[in-house]
Amino acid sequence: MVQMRADNSIAEIYSFDRKKRIARPLFSCGVSAGFPSPADDYIDRHLDLNELMIANPAATFFVRVAGDSMVGAGINHDDILVVDRSLAPVSGKIVIAILNGELTVKRLVKTERSCRLVAENPDYEPIELVEENQCEIWGVATYVIHSL
Repeated sequence: MVQMRADNSIAEIYSFDRKKRIARPLFSCGVSAGFPSPADDYIDRHLDLNELMIANPAATFFVRVAGDSMVGAGINHDDILVVDRSLAPVSGKIVIAILNGELTVKRLVKTERSCRLVAENPDYEPIELVEENQCEIWGVATYVIHSL
């Protein structure tokens, strides 16, 4: 039997500063994950991570994850999620939700008969969204940032 545990899965919320632009070199050659290959020693262009990861600046915010409920999706404790409020929360997407007054990150799973918030860790039970639950989807997670 899977044991239900409390899950306060969002530790902090950060806003996006649209004024800052930090461009870094983007090399035109790929990096081999198999056998090493000769590298091209030139820069194709500069890449601003804001440009890469933030499609809708006015609707974007960041959250810091607390807990282990989403480790199966590659989201770990202390990771930062890029969240876009302008995206539709469709089934299968990882969302930030306010559930009964608490922020959480879970996978949204909709079927003809139900709507659930599902953890990516078997230690956590899915949360069935019923009228008694006060739930509001705040946005869809688009990227996860973590240290290696």
